Parts: sequence; C-alpha cells; structure tokens
Amino acid sequence: MSLIKTLKAWGKAEHDFTLWQKAQIFLLLFTASGVFGFIYETIFYRIDLGHFVKRGTTLGPWIPIYAYGAFFILLIAYRFRKRPWAVFLLGAISSGVLEYTVGWYYWTQLHTRLWDYNTEIWNWGNVGGYICARSVLFFGLSGLLLVYVLTPVATHLAQRMHKRAFALLSFIPGLLFIADILGRNFR
Repeated sequence: MSLIKTLKAWGKAEHDFTLWQKAQIFLLLFTASGVFGFIYETIFYRIDLGHFVKRGTTLGPWIPIYAYGAFFILLIAYRFRKRPWAVFLLGAISSGVLEYTVGWYYWTQLHTRLWDYNTEIWNWGNVGGYICARSVLFFGLSGLLLVYVLTPVATHLAQRMHKRAFALLSFIPGLLFIADILGRNFR
C-alpha cells in the first residue's frame, strides 16, 4: 500500500481528517519517533558504556532510522491495530529488516559502521552486528507504543488544537529534522 493510500485510509472510519491533516499527523509522528530513538539510545548507551554519548548522524536530538522505522510500522502494521500481536510482530519484522538492510548497506557499500551489536551488552541473537533479538523485540514494543499511544495522542491534538497551531507543531520540528537529515550530506 502506498503512503498516499495509507494516509487516505488512516482513521477513515474514526476521524474526518483531510489528507493534509493526516500528513501533518504523520510528520509529527515521524519526528517524535526520531526523538524517541535518540532518548532510547542515550539511556541505553549510558548503561552500556557508563557515560553519555551523542548517538546518531544528525546534529539535532533525533535519529533518522527510528523515524524511518516508524514510517514502515505505520505503513505496514497500522491497519492491523485491532490485533496487537500482529502490530508487535509486523513492527518487529519490518524494523528488523530495515535495521539489517541499512546496517549491511552502510558497511558493505559505504564502509561505515553506524552500529555494531558485536560490541554491546544484551546482544543475544546477534546477526553480523547489524541486528540482535533485543533490538528487534524493542522495535516490536515501540510499534505498540507508536500505534496505541503516540498515534492516538497526535490524532487527539489534531482534533483539539487550532489548525494553524497544529500545523506549526508538526512542521517546525519536522522541517528542522528533515533539513538536518539532508544537511548531513553536505557536511
């Protein structure tokens, strides 16, 4: 299903959002997921290494792969929201495939290792350092959080806030995040 079809179907029976409002909700979720990933990794690596480390390839407090993972979870798993086990499974699988593919590509094609589970704690089920069971299970749980908590909160905000205020809430951080992602190619 394409992104446009997903956005059109999103909450069709539950909400009367325009495609533009759905895109704003999605942008807010995309950015929030990148920030969520930054917070998670900050806490995890504080435990793993014993000190704080700035994770990610961007300047801001967000990690793009978590945002892209949220994109895939919403695209693939959201339609199964009536079945939490399916959301968990699809979130874990889609994010695991994304993480493995990106990790493998960066290492084999660009000779850059963005992460390496070989060197981390709790790395059981490690496959080449690209994925491990802990990360895949965490992505499944994160998919549940995305579908059952973050999406309803974003939807509620879109319903209750003034349209311009919600647009600003979505676009200011969202465009900063996208500019940061694009800008890293020019650094």
